[in-house]
Order: sequence, then structure tokens, then C-alpha cells
Amino acid sequence: MEILISDSEKILINSIANASKNLGVKSYIIGGYVRDKVMKRPSKDMDIVCIGDGIALAKELSKLLGVTREIVIFKRFGTAMVKHNEFELEFVGARKESYNFDSRKPVVESGSFQDDLNRRDFTINTLAIELKQDDDLRIVDTFGGLDHIKQKLIITPLDPDITFSDDPLRMMRAIRFATQLNFNIDEATFKAITKNKDRIKIVSPERISEELQKIIAANNPSKGFKLLFDSGLLQIIFPELTELAGVETKKGLSHKDNFYHTIQVLDNLAAKSDNQWLRWAAILHDIGKAKTKRFNNKEGWTFHGHEVVGANMVFHIFKRMRLPLDHKMKYIQKLVRLHLRPMTLVKEEVTDSALRRLLFEAGNDIDDLMILAKADITSKNERKIKTFLKNYDLVIEKLKEVEEKDKLRNWQPPISGEEIMKAFGLNPSKEVGIIKTEIREAILDGKIANNYDDAYKYMKEIGEKMGLR
Repeated sequence: MEILISDSEKILINSIANASKNLGVKSYIIGGYVRDKVMKRPSKDMDIVCIGDGIALAKELSKLLGVTREIVIFKRFGTAMVKHNEFELEFVGARKESYNFDSRKPVVESGSFQDDLNRRDFTINTLAIELKQDDDLRIVDTFGGLDHIKQKLIITPLDPDITFSDDPLRMMRAIRFATQLNFNIDEATFKAITKNKDRIKIVSPERISEELQKIIAANNPSKGFKLLFDSGLLQIIFPELTELAGVETKKGLSHKDNFYHTIQVLDNLAAKSDNQWLRWAAILHDIGKAKTKRFNNKEGWTFHGHEVVGANMVFHIFKRMRLPLDHKMKYIQKLVRLHLRPMTLVKEEVTDSALRRLLFEAGNDIDDLMILAKADITSKNERKIKTFLKNYDLVIEKLKEVEEKDKLRNWQPPISGEEIMKAFGLNPSKEVGIIKTEIREAILDGKIANNYDDAYKYMKEIGEKMGLR
């Protein structure tokens, strides 16, 4: 099978072939680069396996290319990295691996080309190109990877039970590739994932989260979450999300399945934004519903306060998953806490005060909040969806009008605490906080304009009422 490569790729490949000839070794491009070329996907990363010393081959290539400063050597792992123009190349000698049951880190020793193929995770990643000094880029396909690409199938080259037991992270990778490439997982391979799911517990949270992030970044991330759920992996790595699954009925009243609602919201949002942390807000927006689910005869099923409970859960989830506990997490907490607020503003008679308060609380994240609010509409009634979307568009217009008039996005108080203390001869005290709050509330309620002069005048009025001079 022929693959299309650019002139710059040809030059680079021929240079690796020349370096291999100089050292008297065979070398192959293997794995993701070949797979992506077959699938006509862009790829700038090449993994090169040589039957010999991979580091020596990397050094020889860097000499031929005149990029000796661009080589990074990892002696401990027997690998080397070379950067050339837009390409990143990783070199390693062919090897075989064996595993201890309590670790996914293999015992590595030198091996043959076949040994190296045997240790690969999936057949689509076993495809290789032997590097020769000609233009014949023949694909070596030992395990039927080309057919599996045509069939859109994820399948392990060897016994999937052994593959996943040896390195349980491969279970996450199988689901990640199926999601990214829109492939299916072979039946026997998926059964092995289900059987070995508990082995994922020996994998570090960082590595699991790394694969989860790639699933979330896919075009249709719900596919990955369904596979994680059906395999039982999700219950282990993200139990809070699986707790949303299922429908309960009492007195003829049912609530929706909040797990499937959540991953539909995620897909809706993914179609509008590639912001990874906004996608996390979609995943977590209803995470508090399992803890707040109640039934009463008057209202039926309720989830009162789930937005507050959910916002508080974000920290614990991120901490366990080793995700960043910084401004990204706080951004998600804010969106989870506020995600119901736009719904309260769809009425025609909504006040400017309510709009101001949402602008004040959301700040510069108001646009992302509205994207999330729109994505949260998952009704099967198309007319209902159109009505909600139209109402949200009206809310967005109202927010723009209020923002242009009152300048409340990312609001800063027009009067500082220092100015209040100076005006009334105060030290830091409760009174300063009271005055600042009164000014803020007056602006949000529309009693005074959001400017220094009106705020200063109002500050003096408050001070007089408090007996301050």
C-alpha cells in the first residue's frame, strides 16, 4: 500500500535510512505515524525502532542533519529524541518486555523486530515502514492492522487478557483510540477490558487523567464515556459520574437519566467549543444531583441546591484525579455554581438588576456560561429546544445591553477600601466592609451608576447614616 508523504518527509526518511546504513543496522518507522499516514491524518511525530542501539542511530542522524544540539538522550530508558524542523523523532532499540503482576512497568531487554511488534498495544499501532535508501516505502503489516483500519476496529495483536493485565493503562488507551478515531472495539478485546477492569487500580491517577483528557478533547467525547461506563472502568476512576446513571420512578413520576444527559451536554458543548476546561464544566455541571435527589408528593423529583453541592465536589474530584487545583478548577466551580442562573432570566419581565448580578458574578466567563447553558438543553422535543435557544439568545442580547450601559463584566469597586478609610478617618474595620457592600448592592440594584462620582456621593450618605464624619 502506498502512502503520501511530503518532500520534507522524504528527505528526513532518506536521512534516517542513510544513518542506518552508516551504522549497519536495520531501522523502521513504527506505530502512530504510519497509522496516521494510512488514515490520511496529519502527523509530525515519528517513532523509529532500530535493530541495535537507538541512541547511536539518533546521534548519527543528528550529525547528518547538522542538528547535534537538537538531540536529547534518555540513557535510563535507552531512548533519544531529535527535533528537526516541525518533526519530533524518538529513537529506541528493538526490545521485548515482561511484567510483574503488581506493576505496569515492564522489565525490558533487547529483542528482535518481532519482539518489538509483540509488545505493541493494538494492531493499528504495529504498522511499520522499513527504512531503505530508495523511495519504496513498503508497509510491514504483521498483525492485519491495515484491514483493521478499514474495518475501523481496535484489537490487540496478542491475547487481550495478557495485554491488559500486563499494562492496564492500555484499557484506557483502547477507549481513547476508539473515541478519537471513531472506531469500534473488537468484542473479545472489550470483554477483556471488562474482565480486567480492576487492574486499572495499579495505574497512577496522573496517567489515567492524561488518557481521560484526550477522550474529553475528542469530537464526540460521549462515545468514550459510554465505553468507560459499559466496561465498568468509569465506576472505578470516576464513581461520582456513574452515580448519576439510572432512572427512578415513584408514584408514576420519573426523573431523567442524569448520566446520559451529562454526556449529551458534553457532546453539545464540544460541537461549539474546544475549550477543555469548559468541557469539564459540562461533565460536572450536574455532578451534585445524586447527593441532592429527593422525592416529595407536591413537586415530584427535585435536586435542590445541586449546583452548590456540585461546585463543592469539584475540588475533591480534581484532587483525586491529580488535575490542576488552580484558576482552571475555580473557573469550573464558578460555571457549575452558576449554570442554572441563565434559565431564570428567560422571562420577558426579567429585571436589569438580575442581569447585573449575573454579569457581576460571572465576570469575563459570562460567554462561556451561556455556551454551557445552551448545551444543557437536551430535550427530545425539537420545538422545545428551538424555543429555549431563542430565549437564551434574547438573554444574551439583554446582557450585552446591560454590559454596555453599566460596564459590570470583571467588575472592580469604583471606591476602594483605602478611600473609604481616608474619607472617614477609619482603620481597617467592619464599617469599611459594610460601606463597600452597600455601594456594590446599590450599583447592582441600579440605585446609582457604576462610576466614581456617584459612588463617592453615595458613600458619604451611607457614612452619615452610620454616624461617621
